[in-house]
Amino acid sequence: MLYYLKHAWRLAAVLASTPALLPAQSDGATPAQLARVDSLFRRWDNTQSPGFAVGVSRDGRILLERGYGMADLQYGLAITPASIFHVASISKQFTAFAVMLLAQDGKLSLNDDVRRYVPEVPDYGRRITIRHLMQHTSGLRDQWVLLRLAGWRADDLITEEDVLWAVGRQRATNFAPGEEYLYSNTGFTLLAVMVKRVSGKSLREFAEERIFRPLGMGATHFHDDHTMIVPNRTSAYQQKPNGGWRISIPVFDTYGATSLFTTARDLLLWERNFADGKAGGLPLLAEMQQEAKLNGGDGTAYGLGLAVGNYRGLRTVGHGGADAGYRADVVRFPDEGGRGGLAVAVLCNLAPINPSQLTRQVAEVFLGDRMAPLPARPASVELAESELAKWAGVYRNPVTDEVRRFSVREGKLALGQSGGPSLTAIAPDRFVMPDAGSEYRFAAPSPSAVQATLTAEGQRPVTFRREPPFKPDAAALSGYAGRYRSDELDVVYDVSAADSGLVIKHPKLGTVRLQPLFPDAFQGSGETIGFLAQFTRDAKGRLDGFLASAGRVRRVRFEKHVPVLYPAVSPHSSAP
Repeated sequence: MLYYLKHAWRLAAVLASTPALLPAQSDGATPAQLARVDSLFRRWDNTQSPGFAVGVSRDGRILLERGYGMADLQYGLAITPASIFHVASISKQFTAFAVMLLAQDGKLSLNDDVRRYVPEVPDYGRRITIRHLMQHTSGLRDQWVLLRLAGWRADDLITEEDVLWAVGRQRATNFAPGEEYLYSNTGFTLLAVMVKRVSGKSLREFAEERIFRPLGMGATHFHDDHTMIVPNRTSAYQQKPNGGWRISIPVFDTYGATSLFTTARDLLLWERNFADGKAGGLPLLAEMQQEAKLNGGDGTAYGLGLAVGNYRGLRTVGHGGADAGYRADVVRFPDEGGRGGLAVAVLCNLAPINPSQLTRQVAEVFLGDRMAPLPARPASVELAESELAKWAGVYRNPVTDEVRRFSVREGKLALGQSGGPSLTAIAPDRFVMPDAGSEYRFAAPSPSAVQATLTAEGQRPVTFRREPPFKPDAAALSGYAGRYRSDELDVVYDVSAADSGLVIKHPKLGTVRLQPLFPDAFQGSGETIGFLAQFTRDAKGRLDGFLASAGRVRRVRFEKHVPVLYPAVSPHSSAP
């Protein structure tokens, strides 16, 4: 109560927004611990900012519940521990758990072929199992990126039928099942479809009956109707470039990969289930937390709907989520305390925020004396611009088509051409990111074979190879102009030459500008989407299409058709 006496505005807002709800109690944490946690969120704890709901438990017993900032800026409603948030990908562990309950019931096996239950998935000649979906090792292209490439706007309504439509059109996967780990929301939407087809109940109904009700999670549900009124629901926001906030709420009528509505308080009840096994039983819950292995034996740092890892020497299990203006993270340190360990939930309604960083900072308040010291930041070295310039250029990972561009800006090597973070040199060939959590190491076996290897704790090294420079003139650029169609996306892009690059025109995507990267490859960037376009040629060297890659989607095929109808765009043109 002292907390609310110090923040009279919050007490008034809490009582106005939820008259029946008493101020959250914080029995279990010491005053010093409460003060340290409050300090982490103080900058957002006012009536002009969205904010956070925070909960901490040990062995299933609440240590701390807090609300900071506002649930709704329009109506002046404060966040409380009982405020309901859309928690995005935290949903995935509940979807996986529902499928595992069906396997426990004998109604399916995690090693079953996905097409047995969802025949809309094309036959790629390789068996994709339910387990592959749950571990992000299926190779299926990600639904959100596919729909965006197909012309969906960020605020368009997206349904389960839309996802099935996109999945059914794909002619290839990103990789063979089990060969790689690549996060894919598609798999978890398909798991939700399976629950409905196998159990005869929607995932929302099944989870309510088998998970949420038994665990007392009365404020939690899978949200399958974006028009549904949800009392005590938070709004979500993104900061405008010139200050202030704008509403940013996802419009989904699809769930499984996302769309769980819950509270910090309910998530702590779920975390307690990993200790007592009230729902599902302890063997099933233990299986969820086992790290998946790839075909070659490498670990993935992911189990079944749960990320498994380590923070400052302590084992962690949890998941984060981000959709529109919502951000959330829940993490459990299973070995700290009794059988239940220590759990931290941080839910917020403002972007951009890194909630996983905050959950770990909160955990440090309670476990700091048990954690390994933070690694010392490497000493920096001064390098001449000539030494930095030899690493500048465009690099590409030949497996994933991820691109990194390095340039010299203000005496430092930096990511990107004109924006992006500057790197700190710790050796002539080693550079760390600003947070010192990852490092690029360069090597040049020969002038034509320069490479950069990205390393980060808990992740496999990723190597990028420098590509030759590419500066096409106006005549060369005009050769790329044309109309390109993707049958996999059922979409047409019109490409025209513009200044030193290309422009894609689409009625819903707007104007996407393509800048040359390396021979026959352009980087597309616009307000709605960005991707790598690698143009292809036939046996006679004529341009016949391009392959589009964007993060979790690789090499979607576009075929060249009739010439474009739009004229070239000059820098002084008023055309969009």
